[in-house]
Amino acid sequence: MMPDAPPNSRCGIDTVEISRVEKLLAGLPPEDLLKLFSKQELQDAGTGIGRTASLAARFAAKEACCKLFPRETTLGQIEPSDFSVRRDNYGAPQIVASPKAQSVLDRHRIGAIRVSLTHTETSASAVAMAGLRKTDVPWFGKLFYHLLPYRRALVLENFRRVFGDTLPEDEILRLAQAYYAHYIRFLVEFIRLPFMSAGKKQSYIRVENMESPLRAHEKGKGLIFLTGHFGNWEVSTVAGITQFPQFKGQLHFVRRPLNPEWLNRFITRRFRRAGFGTIAKRGSLDTILNLLESGAVVVYVFDQHAAKGDGIAVDFFGHPAGTFKSPALLAMSTGAPVIPASSWREPDGTHVLRFEEPLPLIEHENTGEAIRQNTRTYNAALERMLLRHPDQWIWMHRRWK
Repeated sequence: MMPDAPPNSRCGIDTVEISRVEKLLAGLPPEDLLKLFSKQELQDAGTGIGRTASLAARFAAKEACCKLFPRETTLGQIEPSDFSVRRDNYGAPQIVASPKAQSVLDRHRIGAIRVSLTHTETSASAVAMAGLRKTDVPWFGKLFYHLLPYRRALVLENFRRVFGDTLPEDEILRLAQAYYAHYIRFLVEFIRLPFMSAGKKQSYIRVENMESPLRAHEKGKGLIFLTGHFGNWEVSTVAGITQFPQFKGQLHFVRRPLNPEWLNRFITRRFRRAGFGTIAKRGSLDTILNLLESGAVVVYVFDQHAAKGDGIAVDFFGHPAGTFKSPALLAMSTGAPVIPASSWREPDGTHVLRFEEPLPLIEHENTGEAIRQNTRTYNAALERMLLRHPDQWIWMHRRWK
């Protein structure tokens, strides 16, 4: 029996005939079976007499999870194979979501899906339940949201554009207030960083999956880091990357000049002291090509609006947004792996800098279509990273113009 449902919860129920699953298993080759069930599910089901009933219950659980998100299921954004069932250390069933499904959960602010399985001699059933993860807002977030409402209308407009069809208005307001709290923390951390010792900086940030860029760098084609204004990107970059001396002198940030000029000079000096190069976004194509050819790492801050001459209109959270096309052009012409990277602040005040696996390069006989498809893939990667901690992105920016 499942615990009482939390407030704002949603429920999905499904029942499947075991005979139907038995016919399905008999007609599927092993490679197609793995498209429906994970290796762990097949292993947990065993090979004995109860195997079919066990897999039928898991199939019902997948269907029940899809029923939690009817819109996304109808649009083909998720399917039953995006959910799998595993047992925890106590034998209780747990839902594991694919990266694609996890983005849907994050956009609905669902922390986890609880599931209950059962079966009789003829049918198997599952109940899936998901509750809204409520955003905690510190007092100073509420204070600055009301007293210093810098670009508040734009912040709310952007939040509603992304979450308006998945979250209630009161949760959107809490996310906006949490963003203002993040902004205050960002400024305090930015000021403190230069006064930290090397040991303090190292303990201040944890780097995840650094193996991904290290492996990709061995190909000798340079690297393209695809990132955005996630978490405290200044702290994460300076304190995180400097832990890996093999990249010292090889990282170059493609960035726009900041206003006012004194702030731009300050940021540039800090980057150079940390061993990072800076490249202007305009008129630097030859420079970037030469850097990649030499094995350097080029960092693209990819989440800002690109004007027509620099970008193309590609969907970002379902709305057309001017997006820089240069990373796709560079990846297509050089073969440099494109690796998404993001950062966020943990509840204890420390930071995480995480690297994802390289994005596969999409090829197409039409060059313009190849650029468009790869650029959309990059935007989708940014969406997944943003949704993990939506209060820690730069919502004051006019991303959609």
